[in-house]
This record gives sequence, C-alpha cells and structure tokens, in this order.
Amino acid sequence: HVQLVESGGGSVQAGGSLRLSCVASGSTASNNNVMGWFRQAPGQAREGIAATYTTGDNLLYADSVKGRFTISHDNAKNAVYLQMDSLKPEDTAMYYCAAAQGYGGGLRRLLTSPALFGYSGQGTQVTVS
Repeated sequence: HVQLVESGGGSVQAGGSLRLSCVASGSTASNNNVMGWFRQAPGQAREGIAATYTTGDNLLYADSVKGRFTISHDNAKNAVYLQMDSLKPEDTAMYYCAAAQGYGGGLRRLLTSPALFGYSGQGTQVTVS
C-alpha cells in the first residue's frame, strides 16, 4: 500500500512560481516505478501534466505546461517534485501527486488517463491570479 502526501500549493500572481512536493510512504512505496502529477479544475476533467520513471531520465510533460514546469524525483526520499514557473491563471486547479507500480504502458498513456497511475494523494490547491 502507498500513501502520497502533497505540499507546496498556494496562491501566486501570474508569472510567479511555486514548487510542489510529494512524499510516498507505506509498505510498498519503494516499488513505485512511475511518479507524476495531474490536476483538476472545477467542472473540468483530470489533466495529466507530468510523469517520470523513477529510474533513468525518461519523463514527459503535457503541452499545456511544457517549458514552464519541471518534474524531478528523489528515490532516496521516495519523493517527486514539480517546479512550476511562469504560472498562468489557467493553471489554477487542485494538483495531485500520483504513483504507479510495475507500469510499463508508456508515460503518454498515463498523462492521457491519470487513473492508470493507481495511487494518488489528497491534492494541494494552486491558485494563480
């Protein structure tokens, strides 16, 4: 079982930056082979925005955040981070950390269908005005 806890959300003006953190814990947390982030704004569908394998440097971003957001991970801490720069009002959403174990279907599938991650946190709110 895996628990994911996000932190770092908040309110920021357009053009500003925030850094989200997520730590995985639980008996199988070290088995996560993919970690990522998705977001959901009120009345909208979930949007996968970034994902990375926990080994190697294979990662993927949604077009909506490419060039502005950076995902990174720290396997020693079972953690994943999302550095968000040049924030826009349309980035306002609840941001969720997600993890997958034994996944081999490609990162694009995860961004298209975030439910495939299998594990997600409670979310942290990001508001850009």
